Amino acid sequence: MDTRTSETRLRIDRLRDAMTAQGAHAVFVPSSDPHLSEYLPDRWQGRQYLSGFTGSVGSLVVTQDRAALFADSRYWTQAEAQIAGSGIQLEKMASGASTNYIDWIAQQLQPGQVLAVDGQVLGLSLANTLRAAMKRAGVELRTDLDLLQTAWTDRPGLPTEPVYEHAAPHAVVTRADKLARVRKAMASVGATHHLVSTVDDIAWLLNLRGSDVECNPVFIAHLLLDASAGRLFIGEGKVPPDLAARLAADGITLVPYAQAAVALQALPATAKLLIDPRRVTLGLREAVPAAVTVVEQINPSTLLKSRKTPEEARFIREAMAEDGAAMCEFYAEFEASIARGDTWTELDIDTRLTAARRKRAGFVGLSFSTIAGWMANGALPHYRATPESFARIEGNGLLLIDSGGQYPGGTTDITRVWPIGQVSAEQRRDYTLVLKGTLALSRTRFPRGTLSPMLDAIARAPLWAHGLDYGHGTGHGVGYFLNVHEGPQSISKAIPEPSMAMEPGMITSIEPGLYRPGLWGVRIENLVLNVAVETPEKNAFGEMLEFETLTLCPIDTRCIDKGLLQADEVAWLNDYHATVRERLAPKVSGAALAWLNERTQPI
Repeated sequence: MDTRTSETRLRIDRLRDAMTAQGAHAVFVPSSDPHLSEYLPDRWQGRQYLSGFTGSVGSLVVTQDRAALFADSRYWTQAEAQIAGSGIQLEKMASGASTNYIDWIAQQLQPGQVLAVDGQVLGLSLANTLRAAMKRAGVELRTDLDLLQTAWTDRPGLPTEPVYEHAAPHAVVTRADKLARVRKAMASVGATHHLVSTVDDIAWLLNLRGSDVECNPVFIAHLLLDASAGRLFIGEGKVPPDLAARLAADGITLVPYAQAAVALQALPATAKLLIDPRRVTLGLREAVPAAVTVVEQINPSTLLKSRKTPEEARFIREAMAEDGAAMCEFYAEFEASIARGDTWTELDIDTRLTAARRKRAGFVGLSFSTIAGWMANGALPHYRATPESFARIEGNGLLLIDSGGQYPGGTTDITRVWPIGQVSAEQRRDYTLVLKGTLALSRTRFPRGTLSPMLDAIARAPLWAHGLDYGHGTGHGVGYFLNVHEGPQSISKAIPEPSMAMEPGMITSIEPGLYRPGLWGVRIENLVLNVAVETPEKNAFGEMLEFETLTLCPIDTRCIDKGLLQADEVAWLNDYHATVRERLAPKVSGAALAWLNERTQPI
């Protein structure tokens, strides 16, 4: 048993001691914080602390004699390796949205026993589902216990990094205008107050940014709006005085972070509160007095921030060009170095690609931790090399690199696969089928308002025709100098909802993949913008949308099995490469320009 595994067992034992002291028979530890964030500040990395599993999605359940980690197919191989020897079993979920851990809990506990979960990090929608299931099983659900506080002896405190303003010209819409639009949506449902807890919604709405979460320019806060003012619940000292004065001019008052629940408790009986049940926790919902009328619907800001303005789209195109130029510089250096016989590791790729981005105008930081996966590691969709575990780039095969940057004018996310040495016929086939999926969806036209999950099968069809598939979604929304994963749209197998309607201005990824566990992985990803297209039948059949491909970087043609491509697919790829060459050539020179010209030659 190594040191890491031994420490994991000790942590689980300490949690069980805390359970016994509080009369709990099981504890549910979701990957969550009081803001239901995807990426968590260190203070709320409880599932990772207890299990050793570092994936961004997953849940842990611990009873007095069993412990189970629930993860979807993106993380199965990673999870098995990270929990090996810990006594924790892996329970495989069909997707990140699955809730089969609820059935597992019900099977483990007897009527009258107690399940504990911290209500301050439990989403309201999930809490309702969990409570109903435990009631059927006769299990008592306690949401007033934070057992981590006892078991986690050196738990980090709240982030203290300062907040700053997302300013003009990149902040195209003013804070006052955004607040007015949200208040108009509040008025449309008769709401006098609106609670916003999701940190990206708050950052967008107030034109503020921070660094409380790695790679995401957000900060920890709650926001309570009424018809004319708002209270921002945030850590003391995080907002500089001059910025606080500008917020005050727009009616936003600063209040200590811990006072959010107190403010909700003080709402008058005449208040009508708008909350999003998928974006607020049970703990905050229970603070609302029973006499207050509650309206449950999606946050207006979630819908508004997903639709980028034409001016924002212009800045996004500029950010994509800077990002593309950085990749040209990096890949030119990388390929020349490999040709000389130099040794590279996955860690080197992360370091040197990030260094290339740092040279570009406006670069703020990475939009997520770089994924550089050589061969078998490329088959792990959310793989990340570490100093303790990484591969050397040597021999023949495929190298998958998924990376992105944050710029004041946009957020980027791109995946490419590169051949090293000789590639096999099987690898070419896999690569080309994934490329066909990317091309198929990129070229699609669809009616405005189409529910985004309905588009998912278009990217999968070339793979399905060969009996192949992938376990993750095809596309996620992307923020504007915000989170790299943004809703409400999702091109995936999710059950469609009205809020997922595709509208002009939305930015979404297109990233089909194919993974051979233990062998190699392929994923080709671009970001696209929903744009209106004129058609002769517009009046009869409504407005149509199509995708403008925003990402600017060559798609390697050396891996293509040309016999699998149709003439129209080749034409699209050649046109794309011509655009990439035209847009990036003015931004690079020397070896980078030569590399760009070579990699964008028509096929």
